[in-house]
Amino acid sequence: MRPRTALLLLLALWIATAVLTPLVGSQPVRLADVLRGDPTVTTIFWQIRLPRILLALLGGAALAVSGLGFQTLFRNALAEPYTLGISSGAALGAVLALRLQGGSFLGLSIVALASFSGALGATALIVGLALHRQGIQTSTLLLAGVAVSLSCSAIILFLQYLSDSTQTFRMVRWMMGGLSVVGYTEVLWLLPWVLGGSAALFALRWELNLLLTGEELAASRGVDLARLRRLVLLATSLMIGALVAVAGPIGFVGLIVPHMLRRLVGHDHLFLVPACMLGGGAFLTLCDAVGRTVMAPAELPVGILTALLGGPFFLWLLVFRRRDS
Repeated sequence: MRPRTALLLLLALWIATAVLTPLVGSQPVRLADVLRGDPTVTTIFWQIRLPRILLALLGGAALAVSGLGFQTLFRNALAEPYTLGISSGAALGAVLALRLQGGSFLGLSIVALASFSGALGATALIVGLALHRQGIQTSTLLLAGVAVSLSCSAIILFLQYLSDSTQTFRMVRWMMGGLSVVGYTEVLWLLPWVLGGSAALFALRWELNLLLTGEELAASRGVDLARLRRLVLLATSLMIGALVAVAGPIGFVGLIVPHMLRRLVGHDHLFLVPACMLGGGAFLTLCDAVGRTVMAPAELPVGILTALLGGPFFLWLLVFRRRDS
């Protein structure tokens, strides 16, 4: 399939998902009732369903584009946005805020702001390491991210041990990930980070394409590897930090979507970046729609559903790549 044709199909899927998924859930909604102005239906549609769908579209785009950036940077199809401990840093900030029972600031909860700060802190450790050692290898950055992730996870367990049952339940529930929002505050918060980060990776498409051929060849063609690493890490971390701040950690979207879309549109980032924005948004929105209906009237957190899908996919990808080797 030609890349432009694939993008048109993804755009059609994205539009269909954005239009139809607000109508499904524990309480089905008819578009005719929305247009007629039924008070209950319009409240459900405009204040609950539509903000949730918009958040899912933006969140899926952030996860998929970040996964694409990490997989290209490490030249590893198994890399995803949580490889460098960004999610663990965000979770540590949120758990600490829950332990201290924070309130709200600038329209966002202290938990969200602490989560965003934790993600930036984890990124600062990795970028600081890259700045301190100019000749550092990409594999060393990956190992540093694993170390940061393990350290944050240990501190989270320690804070849970010190908390009472109510605080522990809130911590565990937040770490499941979810898109339950009312109003458009979270959507407006996430929008500039996703657009800015995606635009940054799109602007680096030439360097990322060369990086696929190997670091030595890319450097010989004029790519500043240290600068490219910092920019990719910064752009992806800001997107993931902003998303985790309002939705909690949602895993495996950044693993599944870029890998599948490479088979559809190829490896050129000129097409891959917009394809990941469209495909990632549609994927997470469909997962959220399933989570809202499969156990109705109860809801399955979307983070659990993506983990259930991502675990088998990870194993399949691991076996598939070994057979290719």
